[in-house]
Amino acid sequence: MHVGLATGFAHQRGKSYPDARFVREEIENLVLAEELGFDSVWITEHHFTDYSMSNDPLQLLTYIAGRTKRVKLGTQCIIVPWHNPVRLAEKIINLDLLSNGRAILGFGGGLAPHEFAGLGIDQNKARALYNDILDVLIPALETGIIEGEGAFGTIPRRELRPQPVKSFEGRKFCGSLSGNSMVSAAKHGFGNMVLMLPQRGKETPPDKYREVWQEVHGPGTEPPAPMVSGNFYIDESAEYAEAQGQRYLARTMEAAVENYSLNEPGIFKDIKGYEHYENMTMEPEAVEQYARSFGRGAVTGTPQMILDRMWELKEIYRPQGFFPHVYFGGMPQDEALKNLHMFAEKVMPEVKSWQTDISIDDRFLQAAE
Repeated sequence: MHVGLATGFAHQRGKSYPDARFVREEIENLVLAEELGFDSVWITEHHFTDYSMSNDPLQLLTYIAGRTKRVKLGTQCIIVPWHNPVRLAEKIINLDLLSNGRAILGFGGGLAPHEFAGLGIDQNKARALYNDILDVLIPALETGIIEGEGAFGTIPRRELRPQPVKSFEGRKFCGSLSGNSMVSAAKHGFGNMVLMLPQRGKETPPDKYREVWQEVHGPGTEPPAPMVSGNFYIDESAEYAEAQGQRYLARTMEAAVENYSLNEPGIFKDIKGYEHYENMTMEPEAVEQYARSFGRGAVTGTPQMILDRMWELKEIYRPQGFFPHVYFGGMPQDEALKNLHMFAEKVMPEVKSWQTDISIDDRFLQAAE
């Protein structure tokens, strides 16, 4: 079983804690992940707030590539509508080239109105941009030739230099599986990324994606096994782990609600393709209770309790790997390192021993042949 480490660059330590110090600590944690034995590291993309201070995952991962030898480098996720397809293809190729083929691609569609506005992108065009950009980007990453016309404009036929070094088949995923994005994900061969875990007993395997996949690829075909994330807190005291994990995940959700403007009823009702998100908005006074309830979705407990829960998740989702968040919500650095080390030393070895139907690591070996 593949085991990676995800981070949301979730600052939430207050304005007195310097941004530069926080980002450097986050990077050092990801470099440390290789030494601790993690198979991959994953970085988000967001802009303008402390919810997630990772505005260029490909740049950050390229830096980490230069600091590491083995660990694979994942995007969780690149927000497709925010990018020019040519520049995006070039950045991805550079990361893969300089890391000797260690890139894993995760794509998303974006949600926060303030991020679209700050980047000068009309959110009403986001769905079209998502589909049209992927339609030219994914073939270009395989062939080294990019061309096309769509919501992004017109790109005349051009050869990308440097050329792609390896196929991305089997190492590309989608964190946005709603509506038309499912069709696009299936069309381009994406696996699913289960980013947020529901509370125990409410898990639903991505059967809808399987249906869409079979509509695109034919009856009896199966999409790639998913990658499963989630938020984990581990401690020898189950009670302490539960309290801390739920506290920090609730803090993350409070920041998420503000970042995505879910505390502003009416904001999505007139944004094309996002109208259904209006049902998720809430009055500001409801946010605290909502976040506290969401916090109960954290995976917490002793090392054995964490292993038991991860085994349940393995049986439900049949993943090809896990990439948990083990620090989040503005967790202090010393506590983040404690959680990171304890997971690596007392949980990860057994999880890695579990058998999977298919492994992303096998895909990397195939691509290297």
